[in-house]
This record gives sequence, structure tokens and C-alpha cells, in this order.
Amino acid sequence: MTNLENVCLPDTQDDTPNIPIQLTRVGVTGVKKLLKIERNQKRPIILLPEFDAFVDLPRDQKGIHMSRNPEAISEVLEEKLEENAIEVESLCAEIVNSLLEKHTYAKRVEVSMKSEFMFLRKSPVTKKNTQEMSTLMASAIGYREDKNVVIRKMVGIEVIGMTVCPCAQESVKESSKQKLLEFLDEKTTQKVLDSVSFSSHNQRGRGMIMIEVPEKQTIKAEKLIEIIESSMSSPVCELLKRPDENAIVLNAHKNPVFVEDCVRNMIQRIVKTFTELPNDTMLTIRQINEESIHRHNAFAEKIATMGELRNEISKIEN
Repeated sequence: MTNLENVCLPDTQDDTPNIPIQLTRVGVTGVKKLLKIERNQKRPIILLPEFDAFVDLPRDQKGIHMSRNPEAISEVLEEKLEENAIEVESLCAEIVNSLLEKHTYAKRVEVSMKSEFMFLRKSPVTKKNTQEMSTLMASAIGYREDKNVVIRKMVGIEVIGMTVCPCAQESVKESSKQKLLEFLDEKTTQKVLDSVSFSSHNQRGRGMIMIEVPEKQTIKAEKLIEIIESSMSSPVCELLKRPDENAIVLNAHKNPVFVEDCVRNMIQRIVKTFTELPNDTMLTIRQINEESIHRHNAFAEKIATMGELRNEISKIEN
């Protein structure tokens, strides 16, 4: 019986393809790993991230060495397990470095990661402890430039919140005003309108911020969560007692916003919060509202550099 360990098996990936065409991205998707991040004097963070890893393929090579991609992910994670302060975007960058070493023919490597990320909060009135979920995202792209390697990394968060439609609310308010004027004078009617909240249709909003992270700088996921939630009509909570439900609904209807407003609110808060980021930092800010009275969803997005956002905000403030 032949011992296959000592047999030199053919490496068909290095053959010339029948159709010599360069491919942009070849690799693996959905590689799941357990990641435990220890923290000083705090409970560890447990993540179950899912990785995608790609390299480009030259026209004269039949295939990539596919097993090297999950192998690189596993090796980097095992190496980083003992470190207390792990930044997921830096983790992606290290996997990119490893893939560039394993795939010497590749000129571009891309690694992305997604994981559920739990954060703690208290309900607004009863102050019940509640665990909330968000989606933590990170990515890194590496390029070979002559003999150097350039890596750009990004980190982001997607959070669910609540939005109230301003247009529908104004329509309800106007129709209510006309009914009130049938038996109240103008002054009393206005007092009533100023004192009560008016109904509108609601949406489940999904806000997302993705920010490029310069070297030696850190973007905290909790800060991004705060910015996204405060840019909608109201945050939402997993555990709510009746007084909490009342408070969230009333507060949300006092702060109606369009999907476009959410993105603009996030931009303003980002500019005020991250003053240390260089002007060439790239950002993607996105809001998707899942409509309750339509079959479609509403979408708004801004892709820009930090310098471009600062310039737009400065025009408003001046």
C-alpha cells in the first residue's frame, strides 16, 4: 500500500488555464471561527466571526491555492488568542499580510469579517438591564506596490433602531387640526397641537457606519453605536416594560426623521466626534428603513472622505 505522505502529488493550480483571463477575486467565503477577546478586569468578549478572503489571479495561472486562505485565517487567530487588546480591523490586516506571503503571484488581497456584537444598556424608564445585538464589521485590502505592501483597513457597525415618518405625521396633524377647529378656537387648537404627539407610520431602521482606520488610531464600536442610534427617531430595546414602551413611542414621535435625515445626522456627529482622523480617511454612512406601509424599503448613503464631510459641515455652520 502506497504511503501518500511521501508521494509528490501534482499541483494543477500552477498550470496554464485553457482560457487565460485575469480574475479580480478568487477565494473562500463563510469561514467561521471562535474569537475570544480577553479584557483587563472585564468579562471577555466572545465573537463568532465569519470571514471572506480573496486574492486576485493572474491570467497565466489556472487556480489559486485555495486551502491557504482558511489556513491563513486560522494561523493568525491562533497567534492572536493570547493578546488582550485585539482590534478586528488589525486582525484582518494581519490575515492580508499572511495571504500575500502565501500567494506570491497575488497583487491584491481582500479580507472581510462580520460578527454579532453584544452591548449592554438599560431600558429608558424602569432601568432594566438588557443585552442588545449589533453587527460588527471589519475589512482590510492589501496591494503590492513595487516591493512594498500597502494595506488599508476599515471597521464598522450596523445597528437597528426606530424611525418615524415626518410626512405622514404632518398629514395626521393637519387632519386633526381641521377636526379640532370644528369646536375649538384657533388659539386653543394650537395649544392642543403643541401638547400632544401625533401618530405616523414607523420603520425599523438599520444604520451603518464604516470608517477607514489609520495606523496607530482606534475606532471604538461603542462610539459608532451611539452615533447611529442617536441619529434615528429612537433606539430600541430587547427588554421593555410598559412604561419603557410608552417612553420610546412618545420620544420617537417627537423626533420624526426621513431616511435621508438619519445619514445627515450621522455625518454631523461623526465630524464632531472624530476630530483626530486625517482628511483622506474614507467613510461609508448608510441607512436602510424597512417600511411598514410599503412593500419596498427606503435607502440613503454617503461615501466620502473625512475632509469632504468636514468641508460640507463647515459650510452649514458658517
